[in-house]
Amino acid sequence: MLRIHFTPQDYRRIQVAGTPDPLWELTCSLHRLQTSRGRWAYAGWYRTTRAGLAGTPLEAAVRRLLVPVLPRALYYPDFLTPHESADGLDRGLAAILATPPERVSREMSILDRLVGAPAWAPRLAERATREEFVKVLRAYYDAVIAPHHDQMCAEISAEHALRGRATLRSGIDGLLAGLSPTMRWHPPVLHVDYVEDRDLRLGGRGLRLVPSYFCWRSPVSLVDEEMPPVLIYPLQRSRPAAPARPADASLAALLGRTRAAALRSLALAATTSELARFLGVSPATATHHTTVLRDAGLITSLRSQNTVLHTLTPLGAAMLRPTSQGPSAGPVAHAPDTDRHTP
Repeated sequence: MLRIHFTPQDYRRIQVAGTPDPLWELTCSLHRLQTSRGRWAYAGWYRTTRAGLAGTPLEAAVRRLLVPVLPRALYYPDFLTPHESADGLDRGLAAILATPPERVSREMSILDRLVGAPAWAPRLAERATREEFVKVLRAYYDAVIAPHHDQMCAEISAEHALRGRATLRSGIDGLLAGLSPTMRWHPPVLHVDYVEDRDLRLGGRGLRLVPSYFCWRSPVSLVDEEMPPVLIYPLQRSRPAAPARPADASLAALLGRTRAAALRSLALAATTSELARFLGVSPATATHHTTVLRDAGLITSLRSQNTVLHTLTPLGAAMLRPTSQGPSAGPVAHAPDTDRHTP
């Protein structure tokens, strides 16, 4: 059990990420490739990724370089998921390069002691070796993560909107109480299912909450408690995403004044009942419209208890831009899916 202790000052410094953190997503995606656990939720991504990597130099580099230092195990180095990654892949990779050599050596030693590190791992303390390692990270991201960026953004944006509504409705208690079935809020302590018994005292530093597309089941935190506190937690999934439909068939279903009005009304997110009131239709009719919009890839829907919140995907937002002509034609350690183990 991980117990995160809040002070009154921490409540004012809670942040919920509204976009994917590229290096956390990269790390968690590597863990998805190392296990069949939860594969049903990533079946399409898993098939295309394995097929795309098979027999390539990148596949060999992933096996030889990335998996050994980012294993799905009780520990992997904190410096490979830096705070700067919140501002994008370039900033995150630059932070890895700028990591002090002594910190890299220390964390590689911990990896070797707790999990086992490859013989070349100590050389990551050298700038030149880290530069080559970062090139592999970028190549993996471009090949495996970037093609799914819009879907990741859509689901994380929906989670962000849902957390915002919970906070407006019930304050901090509403935010922290509804994060995940693996977390329970007993003020002033957030109890998180974890691989070890551990206390994290925020001490006024606040907490950055990062919903993650590729994190599965159990939240993840940093080992080094001196670093800015962060908690990576999984999006809640009840079933795999529906298979993609032919674009022409889906978009043809969007024709009509009512459905266009529904799409516009979801620019700031809305629940099914709110949408029904706005359109002047029954909840069942509103549900039909959101189903068509969702199947066309224009919105995403997230259920929380008895409420379903609908938000635009990047494609849906593009459809509403005045200059848009529509889509163009053309294509864990932190722990084994749980958390981090403190050395």
